[in-house]
Amino acid sequence: MNYAAKRYWLIGASEGLGRALAHKMSAAGAELILSARSETRLQALADALPGPAEVLPLDLADSASVTAAGARLGHVDGVVFLAGVYWPMSAQNWNGAQALAMADINFIGAFRVLDQVMEAFLARDAGHIVLTGSLSGFRGLPGAIGYGPSKAGLMALAESLRADLHRTGIKVQLANPGFIKTRLTDKNSFAMPFIMSPEKAADHMLRHMETTRFQYSFPRLFSWVFRGSRFLPERLYFKIFGKS
Repeated sequence: MNYAAKRYWLIGASEGLGRALAHKMSAAGAELILSARSETRLQALADALPGPAEVLPLDLADSASVTAAGARLGHVDGVVFLAGVYWPMSAQNWNGAQALAMADINFIGAFRVLDQVMEAFLARDAGHIVLTGSLSGFRGLPGAIGYGPSKAGLMALAESLRADLHRTGIKVQLANPGFIKTRLTDKNSFAMPFIMSPEKAADHMLRHMETTRFQYSFPRLFSWVFRGSRFLPERLYFKIFGKS
């Protein structure tokens, strides 16, 4: 895939996977629009990139903020939704405010962003939509009350978009990473198998974006556990994966 003269909007670009992917896409020749809440972090990233980049701060939890950013956006060839918030949460440790924030930003935030680009993509019959799901979104997991369902919804959104648009010029892709070493996963107190650096995860993302495949889950070996769990009967699934 040739990124030269392509303009991509990265949502959640200020740190972690988004920041790492910005560096790799910029090096590949893409012009970037960088969005997150922190204008300071975004500007520092833009200044460090090898190619052209524009800073476009927004708050995904605020529809007016996203709409205002969309009004300033201009032409884009693609959008990559990488934003997310996370707190470990079991049903026994319910926190309504955190659960709502995860649902709102991780899932509803994608609708707010897509609302800024879909009309133009449909009119041109061209565009590239990349949504970032998670291995935790394949099936319900203990301690994932807010995060898992928000990612499951995002993954279903990607599938619906693909179902509607697969015969059009709009390319829809879904990437489902496992554990990535960030300030979010630093909140976890449990062992995280196959944890990746943001740079390694960004390599996986970029390789997937350069293919024609719809869905890619990684690390591949670890992903088999979650993908395979969909075929387990409920009784056996909860016996294996349920909280003891």
